[in-house]
Amino acid sequence: MMEKILLKYGEIALKGANKSSFEATLAKHIRIRMKKYGDFEVTRAQSTVTVTPKNEDCDIDGAYDACKKIFGIVGVSRAVTCEKNIDSIIETLKACAPDMLAGCKTFKIEAKRADKRFPLTSPQICDECGGAVLETVKGIKVDVRHPDEIIRVEIRDDEAFIHPDQEKGAGGMPVGTNGRALLLLSGGIDSPVAGHMICKRGVKIEALHFESYPYTSERALEKVAKLAELVSEYNGYTTLHVINVKEIQEVLRDKCDEDYFTLLLRRFMMRLAQRCAEEFKCSALVTGESIGQVASQTMDALCVTDSVVSMPVFRPCIGLDKEEIVEISRKINTYETSVLPYEDCCTVFTPRHPRTRPEMAKVIAQEERIDVEGLLERAYETMYTYRREE
Repeated sequence: MMEKILLKYGEIALKGANKSSFEATLAKHIRIRMKKYGDFEVTRAQSTVTVTPKNEDCDIDGAYDACKKIFGIVGVSRAVTCEKNIDSIIETLKACAPDMLAGCKTFKIEAKRADKRFPLTSPQICDECGGAVLETVKGIKVDVRHPDEIIRVEIRDDEAFIHPDQEKGAGGMPVGTNGRALLLLSGGIDSPVAGHMICKRGVKIEALHFESYPYTSERALEKVAKLAELVSEYNGYTTLHVINVKEIQEVLRDKCDEDYFTLLLRRFMMRLAQRCAEEFKCSALVTGESIGQVASQTMDALCVTDSVVSMPVFRPCIGLDKEEIVEISRKINTYETSVLPYEDCCTVFTPRHPRTRPEMAKVIAQEERIDVEGLLERAYETMYTYRREE
């Protein structure tokens, strides 16, 4: 029996005249992801993508798991195929039903007749296949309302597919169909979640991290690189850029009031991020802030921070509480890395009593004490693209 992977997409099916471009982008992403697991053929028809191994060396287990992390896919199934006639379908079903229903007490057959030329109706297919299962799997019963397992029989143009109920895919839109953005990636829990959420809406991201070496360590940078790698499992490859803000922090410490330190640093970060975004053709910034979570994330503070940039700032986590953000981070496998106890630049020179309701005039007055443009220029000159040593 030939085994294939069936991928169902959701929102793309609702697109109009440009639907084919979304489908083509999705198919391209699938082909790229599958290269790691062998030689697969990727075809699409009737709101379904079929991933077919071309030889026995293909790692279909790895390919199946990877398909569940591709944005644009809402359902993933491993299906066996057979000739498109009822005798072949029943023979194949008898062979695979014991494994599909292992540990189950009840089941249900659902049939989809995409090829309307097939001589049996969907109810007739269900009757024939249900009878075959009852003959083959001892002690099993039919339950059409709350079955332990659903076996689906799909009649398509060239062949029939038999598979258990599909697993949930990543959902969303194919990455790259809604532009590019720059993610400000710290070593914390929130920003990887924000990156994941914006990618789910079809946005391709690059990442920017601010380090403060030697106040921050190489291990801290490696932690952030690992987070970028984990986000890449859904986003595709995520390039990580790094800027050193040590000099900026030291000048702020020496020349500005302590309670403005965090706010002023974030204004520098936003200016540097916009310049980086413009260089790498990104149209927006993405941050992991959740309103009111910490002192620098009050509404007043965010307004003061955003005033130094002209491009949109997306904050996917803005209305989530910490528990909700942690739940997502666990789901996408970034939590354990995020909580590793390595410092990041925002923990260096942290003020004891940061401003939560800053006034713009007073913030500007603080910046007039320092050479903002000179500090920005020298910091931007430190930017490099991180490459993990093999």
